[in-house]
Amino acid sequence: MLRGVLLDTRPLRIPAYRRLLTSTAVSAVGSQLTAVAVPYEVFRITGSSAWVGIASGAGLVPLVVFSLWGGSVADVLDRRRLMAVSLGGIVAASALLAVHAASGLESVAALIALVVVQQAFFGLYAPARGAAVPRLVPASQLAAAMALSTTVFGVGAVAGPLAAGALIPLVGLPTLYAVDAVGLLLAVLLVLRLPAMPAGGAPGRRAGPGSVVEGFRYIAARQVLLVSFVADVLAMVLGMPRALFPEMARDVYGGPADGGLALGVLYAAIPVGALLGGLFSGRVVRMRRHGLLVLVSVAAWGVAVALVGLTTSLWVAAVLLAAAGAADLASMVFRGAILQTAAPDEMRGRMQGVFTVVVVGGPRLADLVHGAAGEVLGPRLAVGLGGVLVVLAVGVLALRATEFRRYVAPADADSPVDRTP
Repeated sequence: MLRGVLLDTRPLRIPAYRRLLTSTAVSAVGSQLTAVAVPYEVFRITGSSAWVGIASGAGLVPLVVFSLWGGSVADVLDRRRLMAVSLGGIVAASALLAVHAASGLESVAALIALVVVQQAFFGLYAPARGAAVPRLVPASQLAAAMALSTTVFGVGAVAGPLAAGALIPLVGLPTLYAVDAVGLLLAVLLVLRLPAMPAGGAPGRRAGPGSVVEGFRYIAARQVLLVSFVADVLAMVLGMPRALFPEMARDVYGGPADGGLALGVLYAAIPVGALLGGLFSGRVVRMRRHGLLVLVSVAAWGVAVALVGLTTSLWVAAVLLAAAGAADLASMVFRGAILQTAAPDEMRGRMQGVFTVVVVGGPRLADLVHGAAGEVLGPRLAVGLGGVLVVLAVGVLALRATEFRRYVAPADADSPVDRTP
């Protein structure tokens, strides 16, 4: 009985998918090492949180641009080769971060430039990686594969920062960056052992702005795809309250002004809930009414967030945020599976490029919206109202988007490219 509830590991029986997931795990932990190390180094050099924000935000534009462009590239080139080349670029950026840290140069401009390069290469990598999964895994197991990938990212989001915090004082920044580079080099070798994934569709197609626009038109003309993106944007922009966590930790839950337990609990609750949701997703990923399940998951997210606005108990809020994280995990799994089954192979790179932009950009827009709303309404009302608006918006989608609500994942599809060792 418990076996059916736990994380569905059927895709791990496919050797090629195991290699891809292992490379994903390595890159997930490595990206989190760098995500901690770079802000730490910038703050050590400047003593300014403003510069930390600038350095962190500098990677957003290249990530968005290269995710969209990378999606179009993934639809015309061999996806294995594109993943290997883009991971190689990330390896080079990590190696240069190690050289910079060891040189004593302490140049914030150099750090920002390397962050920009790193995020540009990640923008190329992410769509190719997402579009590669349907080539390796049968359609009936795509939701399970999404749950595995999302859980791996969740583990990386927890383990990476913990490892960085422990290793920085022990081994120093140069060694930490070097470890990241070596680990990513292993990921490159694993990707090179995947089967070739040449572009499908009509020959002679080219990547570029025209191809990106074609992808957006394709999404706009198909309700199943369009609503999957709209649902996530609504959930994040209206219902992601993390910008209010510092104020809530201090003013609602009685934490100290400089952080403390309450702040850490609030920030950790959503990813912990997502991780637990992934670990116990075995029965959920076998459900096939993906459209309805996305709407239910987003509505559950909104209800949990709305209830956070009603409580003055830190631990009740933590449980509610964890429940929201589990609901977000379910939504991401089903939305990812929809993108991989409702679009043909020659469009999947561009679909994954837009998916990456939505996943990255939505929470950042939410920070702006909730920060402004918190100033006007106060943190509790802003959080509660945001959750209510999510539920109302999902209700409208459920009534209007009939095709999406009725979408059922195929029981199976064409065999993947390779299931051999």
